[in-house]
Amino acid sequence: MLFRNIGTCFLLILLISPTIFSSAFSNVDIRWAAKKRHMREKVRKMFYHAYDNYMTHAFPHDELKPLTKTFTDSLSELGNLNLEHLPQDYNGSALTLVESLSSLVILGNNTEFERAVLWLSENLAFDVDARVNLFECNIRVLGGLLSAHLLATDSTSRLVKGAYSNQLLLLAEDLGQRFLRAFGTPTGLPYAWINLKYGVMENETTETSTSGCGSLILEMGVLSRLTGDPRFESAALRALRKLWSMRSSLNLLGTTLDVATGDWIEFSSGIGAGVDSFYEYLIKAYVLFGNDEFWRMFHAAYIAVQKYFRHGPWYHEADMRTGKATYWQLTSLQAFWPGLQVLVGDVASANSSHREFFHVWERFGVLPERYLLDHQMLHPTEKYYPLRPELAESTFYLYQATKDPWYIEVGQSIVKSLNLYTKVEGGFASIKDVTTKQLEDHQHSFFLAETITFLQQRVIRFR
Repeated sequence: MLFRNIGTCFLLILLISPTIFSSAFSNVDIRWAAKKRHMREKVRKMFYHAYDNYMTHAFPHDELKPLTKTFTDSLSELGNLNLEHLPQDYNGSALTLVESLSSLVILGNNTEFERAVLWLSENLAFDVDARVNLFECNIRVLGGLLSAHLLATDSTSRLVKGAYSNQLLLLAEDLGQRFLRAFGTPTGLPYAWINLKYGVMENETTETSTSGCGSLILEMGVLSRLTGDPRFESAALRALRKLWSMRSSLNLLGTTLDVATGDWIEFSSGIGAGVDSFYEYLIKAYVLFGNDEFWRMFHAAYIAVQKYFRHGPWYHEADMRTGKATYWQLTSLQAFWPGLQVLVGDVASANSSHREFFHVWERFGVLPERYLLDHQMLHPTEKYYPLRPELAESTFYLYQATKDPWYIEVGQSIVKSLNLYTKVEGGFASIKDVTTKQLEDHQHSFFLAETITFLQQRVIRFR
């Protein structure tokens, strides 16, 4: 979630970091400078171990299978838990490369950035018979292309003069036009699934999540601003406004809904899977676009979360209609919340929750996907850790806000665990069971795009 992808995440960092973090940079503790440099170098090596193995064994397919040193064309599988309607002739969209573009710049590798941009300009196309999840494709692919376009056209002249003529923006515009077909519903809420070549499939499910239809405004809004075509932002904004109008009298939303009828399906929700990025996009849309409407939505929603979901440093789930607790559980996606709280200035609450997440990390060596707070035990079927970035992201934000060296130590602990438990000869593997550290043959693209990059504990400052 996050930003669940590098495109959206670093798009915001690019645009807002000079104003949010500039004062903090003048107070770096000299005593920690050497330790930070050492960790950055270690993380840099991690990135290239993952990236080089992807380029060697998986490119131009979507993601690397590090244990067998093969590939998976996973864009059509993202969010597709039952692996339904998989395409027959889809051969990948270089997903990991698209998501790694901004990371290459963060690491200062303009040569590889240029090579990647030019390859994508000449080879990437979206006229493919593949059913994809709108939310996942938006945050990963559209966001990645837009961020890379901004990096390719800023004043630092990263690319050879004349080599770039807005090719990535043209690809983003083509993808955005394909997305628009998902919004053709009576409510304006988009379908969760769309075929890139043919649009919405016959008998397509009308069920989607709050995140799925409420986390499109950043990429679609930026696409409209860059192309001058208002349709993208208008569609995303209409969906967001409709979703907000469906909130309860407590200013809470559910987790899943029907895009045709506008009725809620799942009334229980929290700040984790299915809802998380809705809150994130509201505050970051306000920061990016300066529209007070986004702030009013976010402020009301944030107060409701703190009132009905919070229990000490933890956040449980609750029924949107009554505010009564439903599920007492920690999910790994919730770990983005402290980072969000830093953006709104609630650093004390952010620190409190972050420390609890890190305690769970220390207990298991990584952060399990789901932990039952009321039973103080792992969820029996969700013991995995897919190299998620959320805890590293919140650590990054809290360090930039406070310059407390403890967060450097947290970053070091995360780096140590990743190298100890997930590094293999062919890259970095997900963990299938956090208790046994059994590995799974999958290196998710967001590991390069977000997890590793946040562990650099720095941001680029732009003129």
